[in-house]
Amino acid sequence: MKKKNRPKSRPFFRGLAAPIVGFLLVAGGIAWFFESQSTTTLIIVRHAEKAEQPADDPGLSTQGKLRAQRLADMLADVDVVAGLDAIYASPFRRTQETARPLANRLELPISVWAVDDFKGLEDKILDDHRGDIVLIVGHSNTVPRIIAEFGGSKRVSDIPEYQHNDLFVVSIPWFGRTKTLRLDYGD
Repeated sequence: MKKKNRPKSRPFFRGLAAPIVGFLLVAGGIAWFFESQSTTTLIIVRHAEKAEQPADDPGLSTQGKLRAQRLADMLADVDVVAGLDAIYASPFRRTQETARPLANRLELPISVWAVDDFKGLEDKILDDHRGDIVLIVGHSNTVPRIIAEFGGSKRVSDIPEYQHNDLFVVSIPWFGRTKTLRLDYGD
């Protein structure tokens, strides 16, 4: 007996599978692109108050240690979703000790940047931390140059020797103008 040639029944979704998978791939690619191009936020501070001795590479004074702890308290939960992503400090003890309480609390390493390599610092952060929140601990004369290197305000002048309470937030969007905020984090 001869079988009738009936059209094969196709499940309803079989014809939609390729367009659905294609849509999901395109949507995922677009989401990844925009996430990877999101705003990079830099928090830039000068090291806390340094001790008098040793003269060549002093650590922090008692007041400086308190300020470093205040900085850690302030920045530990800076982003309610993911937190701070990276910490950079110059190789000097005073910058390392300023960053240490926060690094310990967040279990993040402190990446060291060469004090005179502003372009290298910019390249490293924008390559490795695009869309992240990054703390940079510098010096009275390097903070303005770091801000300027990342496209922030060119009007930030060198910080006076006695001033340790400035906190700068540089917001670098993937599209648009870089913004610089100056905040005070206590006496």
